[in-house]
Amino acid sequence: MVNEEQSVYTDDYDDGFNKFFEDIKKNPQYDSEVIKKAYDLARDAHKNQRRRSGEPYIMHPVAVAEILYKLGMDNECIVGALLHDVVEDTQYDLEYIRKEFGDEVALLVDGVTKLGQIPLSTREEVQAENIRKMFIAMNEDVRVIIIKLCDRLHNMRTISSLSEERQKAMARETLEIFAPLASRLGLSYLKCELEDLCLKVLEPAVYDSLVGEIALKRAERQELVNYICARLTSLLTELNIKGEVSGRPKHFYSIYKKMKNNNRTFDQIYDLTAVRVIVENVKDCYEVLGMIHTMWKPIPGRFKDYIAVPKPNNYQSLHTTVMTTYGMPFEIQIRTYEMHKIAEYGIAAHWKYKENRGAAANELDEKLEWLRGVMDVESQTSSPQEFYESLKFDLYSGQVFVFTPKGDVVTLAEGATPVDFAYYVHSAIGNKCVGAKINNKIVPLETKLNTGDYVEIITSNLSKGPSRDWLRFVKTSQAKSKIKAFFKKELKEDNIKRGKDMLEKEAKIRGYVLGNLMVPKWLDVIMQRYSISSLDDLYASVGYGGFTVNQILSKLIDFYKKEERAKAPVKTNSSARMLSSGGVIVKGHDDLLVRISKCCNPVPGDDIVGFISRGRGVAIHRKSCPNLKNIEDFRLIEAHWADAANAPFAVAMQIEAKNGNGLLARITALISEMKLTITNLNARVDKADNAIINLSVTVGSISEFDGIVNKIQSLPDVEKVFRSNLN
Repeated sequence: MVNEEQSVYTDDYDDGFNKFFEDIKKNPQYDSEVIKKAYDLARDAHKNQRRRSGEPYIMHPVAVAEILYKLGMDNECIVGALLHDVVEDTQYDLEYIRKEFGDEVALLVDGVTKLGQIPLSTREEVQAENIRKMFIAMNEDVRVIIIKLCDRLHNMRTISSLSEERQKAMARETLEIFAPLASRLGLSYLKCELEDLCLKVLEPAVYDSLVGEIALKRAERQELVNYICARLTSLLTELNIKGEVSGRPKHFYSIYKKMKNNNRTFDQIYDLTAVRVIVENVKDCYEVLGMIHTMWKPIPGRFKDYIAVPKPNNYQSLHTTVMTTYGMPFEIQIRTYEMHKIAEYGIAAHWKYKENRGAAANELDEKLEWLRGVMDVESQTSSPQEFYESLKFDLYSGQVFVFTPKGDVVTLAEGATPVDFAYYVHSAIGNKCVGAKINNKIVPLETKLNTGDYVEIITSNLSKGPSRDWLRFVKTSQAKSKIKAFFKKELKEDNIKRGKDMLEKEAKIRGYVLGNLMVPKWLDVIMQRYSISSLDDLYASVGYGGFTVNQILSKLIDFYKKEERAKAPVKTNSSARMLSSGGVIVKGHDDLLVRISKCCNPVPGDDIVGFISRGRGVAIHRKSCPNLKNIEDFRLIEAHWADAANAPFAVAMQIEAKNGNGLLARITALISEMKLTITNLNARVDKADNAIINLSVTVGSISEFDGIVNKIQSLPDVEKVFRSNLN
């Protein structure tokens, strides 16, 4: 039975590739022998592997290669797609790929390959680091991301075999990163399908409803589309303009966004279809636009000139919405054939259309200008997650278009400020910025820019550099990274001291001594994880804001707690059981594990008794522990503190007081004066505005603990202090 199934699948994927390969052989752009060689290698490498759906794995790289072929990508890209999972999932390594297919293909395969064994603890960290690796490779060759986008598209097309949880996680990531990235690269074909597939996973009821609603209105809409197209075709003839007219339905996700963002029902969305007019030159675009506006009334505020001010992905077109004689609004797009190529294929047009490759190379460089900004951010971010979050913001945020004093258009994230503008122009302009003018009026630096603003930056050579306060209001990742880079480079010594002080202060607040946490083996793990070369660099990174205090300190405290827990229960062969809080002797037994009970936390000086638990040795309780009230006498055993039990120990207390300024500072200062160490501290305020403070201190005797309790009790606003249990 299995063999029959395998035979059927084998026929399917061989037939699928052969049909694809026939097209390849007819196209002189491709080296069919190399592509067949790549397929044979991939087929052999994946021969025993299957996808979750049960189909042979090789069907996936073939499908990805076919999508790339339809985009018009080059030979190396097709080969890279066929081999993109070989290094990750099979016995073949990258050097073998390089030897057989060359450096270009090896770079593409390596860029798409996920990271192997890396010191990251969570799935989120791993995924974020994979994204960062992909962008580093993309900076060397943008085809890496085009392969990855096509890989993600096929995975989304075949997502049904995954668990519901994995489907939703992949769909969310696709909406956050891959669909906006496709849009940024001008790959509208990929972007639209990715968004629709994500909507189907994340909002299945909405998706099915839209499919049904659009199907019901298809005939009605088609009648209007045919009418508009006929009128526009006649218009082109009258004007003696060569061109073509066609209708295009809006994709489901764009309709869903309009409904959600504008709080509308489906019946209130009229522009379900757009008509496109394609002509030979820019002059014709504007002439056609003028005639359309004389034929139908344009709707105010719905005209967009993306020819004069292109989108960041170099998309150019005129968009206008008019009111037709049917009494319904309708969107019309007007562009040249060259603009249409860019709109349909985006960055892939560089490989699809071979004419004028010299000029195309310059255009490609311009289109990827934004990528250099992304990589500037990458070089300054302290962790994969930080880069991932900044990337999401840059890709997903809205945009504003503003003008430089020379009249050039600058595209920035929605909410950007003059400081963002300054750093976009040049880091030196940002570092010397002392003021700004918007539309010839001096404004505060945190002022938000709007589309159409004329922005001028006031600089001074006397400026000492950016303010740390700027990090509070700048929006673009590029500006944030350059500000952080300034503090990192120019003020390293100050940053080292500042970072160390910040860590020491926070550690003290949490009840720890920083020196006890700075264990070399723990630091090595942290520095390896975040690519930090020295302890000074770690301090400096905290000082200039590359890492938060919490990022570093929390990990050190986690290491400390794990080690303390590992030390807690100690078994010996003598009658004395030595514990972290002192020595305990259990009468008549020298082979039992002894532990301190957490419910009452006895310490040296307390009257104690042993409780024989099932399978866990002897638990030491205070004799006054309420948990012992209903215990059978035969399970209690005599125990006492050893004479040597005079080592420092931790004991906990709870403080209840009226909340007020400086309360916690007064308490910690009092403990510090007595030269005692706080090992744990937690504070909160209840609904009645009373402060509840739980802390643990290390003392040498129970009488010393009683002394600190009495002193705290005497402080103003303190109402109650009593011994509690250690957490």
